[in-house]
Amino acid sequence: MDDYQKEIADLEAQVEQLVEEEGDARTIAELSMQLEVLKAIYACATDLLQRALADESLRYGLRIQGYGDWTIDNVYAFVYERSVELEPKAHRAFVGGIKTTDFALMLNS
Repeated sequence: MDDYQKEIADLEAQVEQLVEEEGDARTIAELSMQLEVLKAIYACATDLLQRALADESLRYGLRIQGYGDWTIDNVYAFVYERSVELEPKAHRAFVGGIKTTDFALMLNS
């Protein structure tokens, strides 16, 4: 389990505990939205990480954009930073935007 998976699991546990304790609905909603975003970013980062096994240009693209070697930390940082740059929208649209963005294309641009 890497640090990102641990962060996601910890946040999931926190949300579950708040739900069980009938905690503040607003806090639960905010943490749930944060969890969705983190899961979407992690899914895109791990997908991109795997895609580079067959495409050296992705690894090169990451390096020339200043993110360094092809590691989960560097790929996650790239996906996270590019996600933040996506056009601000409502939460559901933002998460959908992360999920549908072609981060590999951004590396080759």
